[in-house]
Amino acid sequence: MPAPCGPVAEQQDHEVIFGKVEGEDRGPNPMDPPLRRNDPLFWLRDDNRTNPKVLAHLHLEKAYFEECTVDLKDLSETVYQEHLSHIQETDMSAPYVHDNYMYYKREVKGLSYKIHCRVPLGKTPGSSDEQVVLDENKLAEGKAFCHVRQVEPAPPKHSLVAYSVDYTGNEVYTIRFVGDDVPDVVEGTNGHIVWGPDGGCFFYTTKDAAQRDYKVWRHVIGQQQSEDVCLYTEVDAVFSACMSKSGDGNTLLITSSSSETTEVHLLDLRGGVAHNELETVRPREKGVRYDVALHGTDTLLVLTNKDKCINGQVLIVQRSAPSDWTRVLVPHSEEVFIEEIAVFSTFAVLAGRRAGLSRIWTMQVGPDNTFSNSLVNELQFDEPVFTTHVVLSQMHMYNTATLRLTYSSMTTPTTWYDVHVAEGGRTPVKIREVGGGFNPAHYVSKRLLATAPDGTKIPISLVYDAALDLTKPHPTMLYGYGSYGICVEPEFNIQYLPYVDRGVIFAIAHVRGGGEMGRAWYELGAKYLTKRNTFMDFIACAEHLISSGLTTPNQLACEGRSAGGLLIGAVLNMRPDLFHVALAGVPFVDVMTTMCDPTIPLTTFEWEEWGNPNEYKYFDYMNSYSPIDNVRAQAYPHLMIQAGLHDPRVAYWEPVKWASRLRQLKTDGNEVLVKMDLDSGHFSSADRYKYWREMAIQQAFVLKHLNVRCLLRR
Repeated sequence: MPAPCGPVAEQQDHEVIFGKVEGEDRGPNPMDPPLRRNDPLFWLRDDNRTNPKVLAHLHLEKAYFEECTVDLKDLSETVYQEHLSHIQETDMSAPYVHDNYMYYKREVKGLSYKIHCRVPLGKTPGSSDEQVVLDENKLAEGKAFCHVRQVEPAPPKHSLVAYSVDYTGNEVYTIRFVGDDVPDVVEGTNGHIVWGPDGGCFFYTTKDAAQRDYKVWRHVIGQQQSEDVCLYTEVDAVFSACMSKSGDGNTLLITSSSSETTEVHLLDLRGGVAHNELETVRPREKGVRYDVALHGTDTLLVLTNKDKCINGQVLIVQRSAPSDWTRVLVPHSEEVFIEEIAVFSTFAVLAGRRAGLSRIWTMQVGPDNTFSNSLVNELQFDEPVFTTHVVLSQMHMYNTATLRLTYSSMTTPTTWYDVHVAEGGRTPVKIREVGGGFNPAHYVSKRLLATAPDGTKIPISLVYDAALDLTKPHPTMLYGYGSYGICVEPEFNIQYLPYVDRGVIFAIAHVRGGGEMGRAWYELGAKYLTKRNTFMDFIACAEHLISSGLTTPNQLACEGRSAGGLLIGAVLNMRPDLFHVALAGVPFVDVMTTMCDPTIPLTTFEWEEWGNPNEYKYFDYMNSYSPIDNVRAQAYPHLMIQAGLHDPRVAYWEPVKWASRLRQLKTDGNEVLVKMDLDSGHFSSADRYKYWREMAIQQAFVLKHLNVRCLLRR
């Protein structure tokens, strides 16, 4: 057996308890007496990120990574330069109207962060009339990490602008103001800012000790944060709170939700800062989810799964009688999944899925200023496989006549359109320019179907160079996620171009656990005690690519991030023979130890995703796929793991423990590398140049082990 390669953490006995623990919320049905297990790598957990022994081990990982990737330096630099050639280093986002201004963001070659700008309405973005609202590059000076979540002008004049910034990567934001006019500082927030109707106050959300969003506050300009009024506290650890504002600006919506249940409260902002009385739309009922959008102030459009409408139905509800949910506007459909609803003065927009692809529907008001199902219209697109999204972040005007959306496919770069809802025409606002010799005619996109062990057909989206001879096998990268109902879309992304331009087939496995084929693809297909379907689907996709002759195990790579890292970890334990090299970004791999501990961020909220291992019902099933708990003495592919020290979603110790466990037990001499970023969190660096360098080193690692270095067309 080859000697372990890379740092292997020493083992120290530590008892982990599953089940009832006095003084802790272990869920409604914890095992009593509890089960106890030894976790000899538990010592790598340091919530404060200051333990010298732990930091010393992380530095060992970092040094080992740098030692092992010296041979990737040239290839990584080549891939990095390709990424820069594909982006427009100096660029401007699609401008949008917000009251009396046009807002947009600029990027400048050589600068790492965005510059937020505006021009008065009627002036040209980027002209001499431009006003720089906030330059993130100045905020980032002298900082190892800087992420601005939101820049929000105060209505109606926009003379005040608030922004939220995180300097550590732990996703805890401080709210400040542009300029020196307002000295107010609000700390410990989730970064979301909602202004009141007149700019005299704003609303924000704070987190509890486990980083759960749970309190909604009002801050009055000029007051200390200690004087702020708490409007809502979510006491149930399985729920989190968020907020938004109605289109007409007169109502604050506070939504408390778990994965399966929702409760919405309304606050009438016309009552001023002294009005704190919340109106409950519908009290929470286990398993009933709903979203609310207001048409004017008194009519609610409610998107809900109530009455077993798993794909959603839309109801019209009067604010004066919020419990009357009898009037159905858009009925439930087995073929159409409605995910989102937004309402404007003369139309509503529905976003969702049909036939495995994203879709957008509009619905205009009739002559009586009310909505009718007969006026629902699905927007049509030419390509057979595509992705389209509503861009609500660029739709701030309630009285607008246009809808902002994006469109792309795996061969067509993104275009931003304004859709004229009444007339049906579309105006392109911005077309993404792709440099580096990109030509869409050089690429082919198609969709395949793999068959899972239970007979379910699993879609696979492919993109590859048109010059490839598909009668022969080729190097292939298979990407997957498969959790929370999140879809991995067949959309354009320059990230895969360094693969495809070298003759690698890039494939997306649309496995269950995502929402690609409707809500049941997630809720019934791969959640709780059906979660293993996610892993079996991915294996089926890999087997299909091999059996169809597109690739071979020695030419097949795989990748997943976060919960997609769980997918990769589980699959590599189950079928390591299918893959030659793998990437796992910030992987959720220590399922059992993490999910039993309610003090770890996201744990209690995610009991409705994976199950709760403190309960007999879930313990054995979750243990059967938890990656760390199923590492065994067998050969594994080459593996690169990416982690961030300040990650609040998947703590750094999970990937580090996994690497040590693999090195201790695996029977091969393949590489296991940990790319430990000591300055960032879950979403990697916010510095765009650093981000592309990190992407390049990961892709160079894959290309090295697939023995693919040269471009096909150059």
